[in-house]
Formats: sequence, structure tokens, C-alpha cells
Amino acid sequence: MDMAFYRKQIKALLRWKSDRNRKPLVLHGARQVGKTTLVNMFSKHYEQFITLNLEKKKDADYFVKYKDVGVLLDALLLTNRLQPVDQKETLLFIDEIHECPEAISQLRYFYEEIPALHIIAAGSLLEHALAKVRSFPVGRVQYLYVFPMNFQEFLLAHNMDALVQQLEVIPIHQATLHLAMEWFHRYALVGGMPEVIKRHTEQEGISQLPTVYESIWASYQDDVSKYAKNATEEKVIRHLMKTAPLYMDARVTFQGFGKSNYRSREVGESFRALDDAKIIQLIYPGTSVEYPLTVDFRKSPRLQFLDTGLLNHALGIQADLLAIDDLSTSYKGALLPHLITQELISMQEASYQKPHFWVRQKKDAQAEVDLVYPFRGLIIPIEIKSGAVGKLRSLHQFMDAAPHPFAVRMYAGPFRLESHKTPKGTPFYLMNIPYCLTLYLEHYLTTFWK
Repeated sequence: MDMAFYRKQIKALLRWKSDRNRKPLVLHGARQVGKTTLVNMFSKHYEQFITLNLEKKKDADYFVKYKDVGVLLDALLLTNRLQPVDQKETLLFIDEIHECPEAISQLRYFYEEIPALHIIAAGSLLEHALAKVRSFPVGRVQYLYVFPMNFQEFLLAHNMDALVQQLEVIPIHQATLHLAMEWFHRYALVGGMPEVIKRHTEQEGISQLPTVYESIWASYQDDVSKYAKNATEEKVIRHLMKTAPLYMDARVTFQGFGKSNYRSREVGESFRALDDAKIIQLIYPGTSVEYPLTVDFRKSPRLQFLDTGLLNHALGIQADLLAIDDLSTSYKGALLPHLITQELISMQEASYQKPHFWVRQKKDAQAEVDLVYPFRGLIIPIEIKSGAVGKLRSLHQFMDAAPHPFAVRMYAGPFRLESHKTPKGTPFYLMNIPYCLTLYLEHYLTTFWK
């Protein structure tokens, strides 16, 4: 993909380049989220750039043939007709590293024996490859996570730099909010896959996008055989990829998922394979109101798809979104929580912690809060709704039990702070935030709840 879209990970890569304690960097992320393009952009900061794609046998053979990393580097320089210049000005990019377990193991020796050389590795199926690696370089590599483009990156790709600058103003101006909501609805429709956004920036409308979505989804289906342990699991994974979008509006049960005869264990293992590949993730509920959040993996999870645009396409609801004013009313109210979760996921870089929601399942008080957000040692509940505050029954139950008075509602209205009481009389503060500002949640919490 020949794109030059701004990606926020560029800042993290520049910090890594200047770090004296730098280690080989491993990029994690699903296929086609832009890892290779990101590194190609970053390579402009070096005098020399060597790139290998280990899906090509001739590139993978370097790591099989040369066990000494110094000799391996010499061979690469000779093959690419490069001079042995300052290693600090040479970037070696090992793409699709999951295809060659020997290459993963040798990252350790690059770190120990040629520490000045800058090395980035990337792979979309790394978790599945690790089982084949005899000696993983624990403690000798760093990580950077790459996800589909978020709302800010989407705006910059469409040359909306001025709007991005205005979104930094807290609280948001009304005129800015109106324009930001229009663009956020467009983002909700298109999603964040770089190839889709590239096509969207080149033409008006969305009529040509379905072929791009189909191509991306087909590439994921082609990979199934690479991370399925056996033929049965491959069959179950294909079933999940076909049926899972229909269940994005509810928590799921593994047994017989998608009106099948598959057992709970088969479905669970197949979902975990998709989770490792970041294509469909399992989001489990927390049950505590105090930090750190206690996550209960025995309770039913929600499904989080890699990208909302791909999900819209799979559900066939893109036409319905064209004229919508409030995303919280779309697809049984499930699309907006999914998109907000995707936005929160996109903010993570050096480490990855899944977002969670909250449940309380007592006989007399079942409750479920859409998301919970860790903030300064507190667990902040987030409801995603368009309805009246008085209808936030689950939020009220959380606040009755919480050791703090702070709650958030993401909705289609303006920013405002309010004081409320639960039906039991517990006082709390409710921060109402327009859902187009999800990426700025931390800034708002820090500004108003110091």
C-alpha cells in the first residue's frame, strides 16, 4: 500500500530511535493495519534501510543459513550493495517474522552482539508462532502495538488538521462539536483500515468500498490454516468468522455458538485463536468497583471486532448509517460501544490491556455498565447512551458501591458536568462527553477531576 498517512506510532518510533537502552522492536498487530507502511515511513530517518519479508524463502533463508548475526548482517549488506556505515544509521526491518522461528530466536543475539543496529520486526501471527520458538528473546525485545487508524488519524488522512487542533480545546466549542460529530459519523461508517481510508480519500461516496472490505476479510480467511491447530479447529474458526458479526449486540455463550453443534471447548479455543490474531477479541467483564479491576473469565464475554467498518460491511448496515444523527440508536445500540472500545484500544502502544465492562449479577440486582476506565487508581464507569440520566440504572448500582463519586456518559449531546443522586441517595458527579471525543477522555478527566 503506497500511503503516507500520519500514524501516531511515529512518535513512539522516534523515541525508540533516540533511546540509549533501545532493544529490537517487535510490532504487534493484525494484517493490513499498516505495520509495513509505518516502518517504511519511519525508514526515512535513516541513511540505510534493509527490509526483509520472511514470507519469501530467499529472505527467510538468511536466518537458516547464518547462525552468527554478524555474518548475517555482512551478507545482507553485500546482497543489498550497501556500505557498512554507522550502525546507528542503519535500520533492519524483518517483516512477517512469524514465518521463521529462527529469526525470532536470533533477535536476542542481535541485541547482545550488535546493539547499535536498529532492528524492527513485525508479524500478524506472532502469538501463534511463539509455540514453535525454542528460545524466545524474553527481556531482549520491546513491543509496539498497531491497530486500525483512529478518529484523529482518520481526520488527518482527510486533511482535517484544523479540526484536530480544535478538538484539543477543552471544553469543546459548539461549532467544533457539530463538525466533529459529522466527521465521526463518517468514521463510524468507513472504519479505520488504511486501505479503505486510502480509497475513501481518493473518491466521494462509499460505493466502491465493499470490494476493499471483501479483500481484507478474505485475507484473514486465507490465514486461518496458519493458526488453526488442526482441521477441526480450522472448520470452527471459519464458522465463527461467518456468524460472529450477528452476535455483536450481546454477550456470547460458546456452547453451540452460531446455531452450531460445536462444543464449548471447541468454540472457546477457536475464539482465542482469533483473539490472538486480533481479528475478533473476547472482552470479559469486571466485577469490582475498586482498583485494580477484578476480571471474571467465567462470565460471558462480549465480542470486539478488529474494525467497525469491516463489521458494518459484514452486517450490511452501512446504508442505514448514512443519515443517522445519533449512533447510540444504531444496530440495537451495539455499534457505538463497539466503536468507542475500538478508539480506546487504539490509544495503547507499548503494552496492551483490553478494555472491560462491568457486571453485577445478584438475584435482586443485575446490572451491566458499558465500559470501565482506570484513572488515577480509580475505576470510572462509562455509560454509552442517548437516554435520560434517570434511566442509568446500572450506573446507579455501580455508584452505590463505588468508593468515589465520578461517572461518565458518552452520548450525542454537548459537554456538561452535572451533580446527581442515585435512587438510594448516593451523590455522584456525571461528566457528559460527546462520543466523538473518546480519544480525549483522559484529557477531560484530568482537566475537571484533578
